Amino acid sequence: MDNQCWICGKKEPVMYTCRYCGKTFCSDHRLPERHGCEGLDDGTRSSSARNAAGNSGTRGRSTSGTDQIVKDFFKEATKSAAKGAAGSAFNRTKRSFYASPSMAIIIICIFSFFLELLLGQPYYTLFQLEPGNILSRPWTLISHMFLHASLGHLFFNMLVLYFFGRILERRIGNSMFIYLYFISGIVAALGFIATTSTSYPMVGASGAIMGVFATLAILEPNLPVYVFFFPMTIKSALILFVIVDLFFMYMNISGDMIAHAAHLSGVFVGIIVGRRLKKNLKVSRGSFYRRW
Repeated sequence: MDNQCWICGKKEPVMYTCRYCGKTFCSDHRLPERHGCEGLDDGTRSSSARNAAGNSGTRGRSTSGTDQIVKDFFKEATKSAAKGAAGSAFNRTKRSFYASPSMAIIIICIFSFFLELLLGQPYYTLFQLEPGNILSRPWTLISHMFLHASLGHLFFNMLVLYFFGRILERRIGNSMFIYLYFISGIVAALGFIATTSTSYPMVGASGAIMGVFATLAILEPNLPVYVFFFPMTIKSALILFVIVDLFFMYMNISGDMIAHAAHLSGVFVGIIVGRRLKKNLKVSRGSFYRRW
């Protein structure tokens, strides 16, 4: 008797020999259905072959046939495992859309970025915001929020949205968060169109995210944050960002390719919405309840 399992090579004090194929297996693979035994495959042996094997006291073996059965067995097992993993990922994504608007937006932006890489410039041109073509392509007031110019642009925007968006949506509710996000993004686009002197297109969720950031700064001004590894309150961080954007706008520095007017427009919406929420929402045990 062999001293190791024919499937996994494991050695145990007590090994088992299959009465159909004659091979040696461990306790995990001792059952015929666990090692893809050829004896379980109807039609692979004729009755006369089985009788001959019984009379001789040995079991007929077909190495190539057994190998194929084992391969098929593990192939099906791998396929089932892959299906389960894919189904689990889909269900998690579906739940995130219902549970968290921030996560839904992040998923859409990442998916859109992959489409940018796959489809190239035609996809980008179709959805980017171009100041001179806004009347003929009004959908770009919204679609530009789901495009990003680079992986770094996408990463930093989604990082801010992940941390601060999820905090805000728990305080004001999913519906109000979606309203705030898209209004901030649309007003940011209009602010860019009204102030730009170039024909450069605009992409990115920065304006909408600045609206989220500003609203949270109004509702939770003492929330601690880190800006380039320096600790400060979120209110101080917002003031710093506004000063930087105003400086670049005043100096008319356009070489950085950042839509500072869009940032400031998003901040403006966030401050207005945040002040109204703070005035009309009462606090009870740390949660906000809508009254408007």
